[in-house]
Amino acid sequence: MARPLIQMALDSLDFDQTVALADQVAPYVDIFEIGTPCIKYNGINLVKELRQRFPDKLLLVDLKTMDAGEYEAGAFYAAGADICTVLGVSGLATIAGVIKAAKKYGAETQIDLINVEDKSYCARESVKLGAQIMGIHTGLDAQAAGHTPFGDLNEIAGLGLGVRISVAGGIKPATVQQVVEAGANIIVVGAAIYGAPCPATAASEIRELVDAAAA
Repeated sequence: MARPLIQMALDSLDFDQTVALADQVAPYVDIFEIGTPCIKYNGINLVKELRQRFPDKLLLVDLKTMDAGEYEAGAFYAAGADICTVLGVSGLATIAGVIKAAKKYGAETQIDLINVEDKSYCARESVKLGAQIMGIHTGLDAQAAGHTPFGDLNEIAGLGLGVRISVAGGIKPATVQQVVEAGANIIVVGAAIYGAPCPATAASEIRELVDAAAA
């Protein structure tokens, strides 16, 4: 099994705290995700800052684009984003626009399947358009209601689409092995790291668990 990537969700609204957290966990993660509230609050300057500080890391901007795909995503790809997200519920025209912008900059597009009713159809059609990553995302509100990403992960992994699958939604040390074994290529971790007493130690533990599960 290829070594799964660890994506660190940076969700703070504070610019300096976000950069400081990234500095702490950088040795243990592969992708920095600028979360949706974070990017809305801090804007494109945070993308530029992280791109400059971490040229060797992948940088995902969680735009959750809903309309005007090419226009919205283009500026963030130009600023250094490697991956931008677009909502599956936005429709294929918007998805195609983000993919077009990504191709212009040699970057990638992730489809966020949150709240998509027919996830298999959306995933298949998005791959036909050129999307490289499917995002299985159990949001905070759904997590609070007791939902997990595992059912959706099994569904999308079973399609055999030949693209990477990213999984987000309350992942913690106790669930890492299950996520890896179910077929996740990108494991998104947020609160389990940034909410820990020492984020660097927590990130190191997650790294060890992911690598062991994939061995």
